[in-house]
Amino acid sequence: MANLVVFLSLLVLFPLLILSYFLVKIFYSIFMKPKLLEKRLKRQGFKGTHYKLLLGDLKDVGNQMDEAWSKPISLTHDIVSRVDPFTHYMVQKYGKLSLSWLGTSPRLIITDPTLIKEVLLNKQGHFHLPPLNPLVLILTKGLTTLQGEKWAMHRKMINPAFHLDKLKGMIPTIAESCTFTIEKWMKTISPEGTSEIDIWPEFQQLTGDIISRTAFGSSFEDGMKILELQKELQQLVLEAMGMLYIPGFRFVPTKKNRRRKDLDRRITSMLKKIVDTKENMIRTGETRGDDLLGLLLQFNNENNSVNNSQMTKEDIIEECKQFYLAGHETTSSWLTWTLIVLSIHQNWQEKARQEVLQVFREKNPDAKEISHLKIVTMILNEVLRLYPPVIALYKRAYKECRIGDLSIPAGVDLTLPIMLINRDIELWGDDADEFKPERFAEGISHACKDPTQMAFMPFGWGPRTCVGQNFSMLEAKIALSMILKQFSFKLSPTYAHAPYTVMTLQPQHGAHIMFHSLN
Repeated sequence: MANLVVFLSLLVLFPLLILSYFLVKIFYSIFMKPKLLEKRLKRQGFKGTHYKLLLGDLKDVGNQMDEAWSKPISLTHDIVSRVDPFTHYMVQKYGKLSLSWLGTSPRLIITDPTLIKEVLLNKQGHFHLPPLNPLVLILTKGLTTLQGEKWAMHRKMINPAFHLDKLKGMIPTIAESCTFTIEKWMKTISPEGTSEIDIWPEFQQLTGDIISRTAFGSSFEDGMKILELQKELQQLVLEAMGMLYIPGFRFVPTKKNRRRKDLDRRITSMLKKIVDTKENMIRTGETRGDDLLGLLLQFNNENNSVNNSQMTKEDIIEECKQFYLAGHETTSSWLTWTLIVLSIHQNWQEKARQEVLQVFREKNPDAKEISHLKIVTMILNEVLRLYPPVIALYKRAYKECRIGDLSIPAGVDLTLPIMLINRDIELWGDDADEFKPERFAEGISHACKDPTQMAFMPFGWGPRTCVGQNFSMLEAKIALSMILKQFSFKLSPTYAHAPYTVMTLQPQHGAHIMFHSLN
């Protein structure tokens, strides 16, 4: 009888112990741990907001963003307070090192270039991307999401495909896509010689066509179909990013979850078919594999022969998805803001046009002449400074580490606000919010006031610098040059200046430009 009582007591007590354990764990996660981290960070001199249970600053971030994005602004390049109002507010109020809260996670905003470079160099290997919503990873598990040895292997395989000598062979393909777009625009020109075009969707289509042709060669039409599916998937992912993710929710068969899964399955299946076809064509000698996919397959096979190490078919498919994400959105954003800025600054538009006419005359761009585009390069870099497609970089410390004199505990997120750094008057001068391409007359290394700072890093810094930066710059130079030869342009009276960020920096209400044919 006594044994039975003991058994029944244990039967009741055990669930209570389990429940108590989880309650203590939850209490520690949502209250004690944030408070302990807050105390430790503020002891080091970080100023900022106080932790608010569960949500942190999420409500303030949302409110400030809703307010900032509710109406356009005047025609100015001082856009930070509209694009990223919360980070702007934090830096203005608390300085270059400030503390905010993303839910239960402390987030340090760092605008010191020296400290940022330490983070991006990541010599200790402690900084990685913050944990990603699983519904975001459905877009790609390619290079930007990888860490450690797998990242190193993928980077080694992909790097050679983006070397400048390989990219030069893609110039005619890029020019062909640009010609198609320009011819389409020419058909809209009125008898008076003008046309109003929203260039934002046009550049999205152009860069999609370019990445499809240069990535997949003869399979580019299938590539464009994949791009359409991926754009729909991206919209569904963006919706998911705006919601608080509940663990396991992606397995719930909701209508949108089913659609996400179906789109991913179709994209993966189509890419597998393209990869298989390309492998067969290379094997039988039908193609030399000069497109990005072909080059990647060749380098992957060569590495396997030498080092007995290679990417799997699934890895290559994920990298193909990455080609689209990285090569499509960023360059279309860059070109859109370049034409908007040159519509405002007609003098620089004309300087660039005269340079293009002098360098290329009646020819399409080629590798030799492109290197002579000094003014065009200065303009593109200055637009990158003022309107970077990616406005900030985000990292998390997964182990305790030091940057400068600061001790960063494990579990702390870092925001590296590129757009704010690009406007720091201590780095760029009192005219930091003005469009002055002459800053880059002596190259990137001498653009800011103190050349030792090297504060210009639109493609990142260190070992994880964007692998496609040469491709993107080449694409932007060719597209801008060919447009300048064919058109002069100015802002439409319907244009509303409303930059905001949805993965990349975009015009919220479109980018309506008036084009005038020069031929």
